[in-house]
Amino acid sequence: MPALAVRLIQLIEKHAEDLSRELSEKVWNAPQCSDLRKVPADQLEARTREIYRNLSDWLLNKTEAQLAHRYTELGATRFQQGVAYSHFLWAITATKEHVRAFIDREGLADNAMELNGKLELLQMLDHFFDRSLYYAALGYEQERNRIGTQHTRR
Repeated sequence: MPALAVRLIQLIEKHAEDLSRELSEKVWNAPQCSDLRKVPADQLEARTREIYRNLSDWLLNKTEAQLAHRYTELGATRFQQGVAYSHFLWAITATKEHVRAFIDREGLADNAMELNGKLELLQMLDHFFDRSLYYAALGYEQERNRIGTQHTRR
């Protein structure tokens, strides 16, 4: 991974608390994800910090199976909490946009190599968040189907 991408990831992790707080202030009260008010605030903040604090681990070390497990579980949890999928989707997308905006602000690329590193990091982030959305949807659907099947059997 190019040096600039590594520095940007480290910078994101270093500013995890600030990024999490900013996201909470801007996003969690937005009407597009108002259903997230059903989730305890400390859980939302912890989840956001987890992404930002452990970004390098998620991008470089976690396997597809680990990503699938974490986000399938999260999707099922949000279904159980009564969060509309569209609100959940909007929150994950907003998290992705927030970290991309931070990279745009902080990640000045002075030459072609650094620009390449920045672009590679953005591509990795897109891949991570796209997969996260897929597995979250899968978990959400599986839980909805499981609950529906239980009600049908009664």
